[in-house]
Amino acid sequence: MLPPDFSDAVSIFEKLPQEARQWAEGLHWNERRYVLSLCHILCAATSEQQAEFLDEYTADGLVYRLLEDYDSKEKVKRHLKRFRIKTKLTESLLRRYIRQFYIHCAQDLHRKPDCYLETAVRLMGSTEESNNAFNYTLGFELLKMIFQMSWLQHEKLYLMQKNQQDFIIKYIKPIQQTHKLNGLIVPKDKTKFFAKRDYYVRVPELTTKKLVELTIATFPAKVVTDFGFEIIRHPNSLQFDYDYIFARETDEIFRV
Repeated sequence: MLPPDFSDAVSIFEKLPQEARQWAEGLHWNERRYVLSLCHILCAATSEQQAEFLDEYTADGLVYRLLEDYDSKEKVKRHLKRFRIKTKLTESLLRRYIRQFYIHCAQDLHRKPDCYLETAVRLMGSTEESNNAFNYTLGFELLKMIFQMSWLQHEKLYLMQKNQQDFIIKYIKPIQQTHKLNGLIVPKDKTKFFAKRDYYVRVPELTTKKLVELTIATFPAKVVTDFGFEIIRHPNSLQFDYDYIFARETDEIFRV
């Protein structure tokens, strides 16, 4: 059932941006038939079919817009290089991340993929919204990197941050909880020196597919997007020293 404010054509047109309304009202009758046919097919399709269509219909335009945004693209590339992440911002990568962003948002709302349309409209509606695709891409790549760290490397990373407790609660604890729930890192005999050494320095083994799935399951899309946005806006918001974090493990951390 349609909501009350959609009970007539006038209210529907009022929901459109002014340019879209003028375009729709200015169409020739034959062109209006095409629009109505598309609306009919979309309404009759399953949510999965709608999602597939919207992905194909919007991705090209969004990818083109992102590739044309040279400044934002270069910022993301510089940050990936800074964190020594080898991911390249290719057209195919951005297309995959746009689709993943749709899926991630849908899962957060506990809805079927019919909310792809809402997300697609937002992303296509303004440059500010489409920049979220860049923010999401950077945030997700960083979280994947942290997901693949050992717990000792986690400790080195959060000790570098200005607000250590906030960083632990927001990023480290959720990742370590997922590690435990999925048997990637299993802490046991915590008080025993050699037992701690074994699990604390262990690097989780993950396939690319599993890494993506666990990252999506662990963090809402908004957290991922906000993480990337914060780093793009304030580059020093995440302190990072690759050589220190990924140096050969020592016994220093086990002296306590």
